[in-house]
Amino acid sequence: MQETLHYLLMSDHLMIQKALVSSVKDTGLTPGQPKILDYLLHHDGAIQKEIAMFCHIEPASLTTILNGMEKKGYIERKSVENNRRSLHVYLTKTGREYADRLNLEFAKIESKALKGFSETSKQQLYDLLGRIYQNMVNINKKEGTNK
Repeated sequence: MQETLHYLLMSDHLMIQKALVSSVKDTGLTPGQPKILDYLLHHDGAIQKEIAMFCHIEPASLTTILNGMEKKGYIERKSVENNRRSLHVYLTKTGREYADRLNLEFAKIESKALKGFSETSKQQLYDLLGRIYQNMVNINKKEGTNK
């Protein structure tokens, strides 16, 4: 039996997520937090709407995740120019340290996941996955489900 695309993508994602969570279990990070830390490492001071869009998280769910991250001291939220409706999210020192560690862990996991792949095969995989993503973005735009 040939596996379906959605099954393979889902399974690969879950296995990578499991490896990541296992590699950082000493940090107390929950499964939704690494991608937010990674995003903020490159976009420190982003507003919640941007984070939700990039990380593909519903705004209400993001608020819950950010509340937990703020309690643990990974992030802080600040209003800019006294605009209380638009809170910007910043990494704390601890959050930045965890984000840097995550980048190292992501690199290790990706290296293991792509073991035995030639550079050409890796590039083809990235290109194909990028094309799948873009096709789905276009489909969701047409159907009005892209947030």
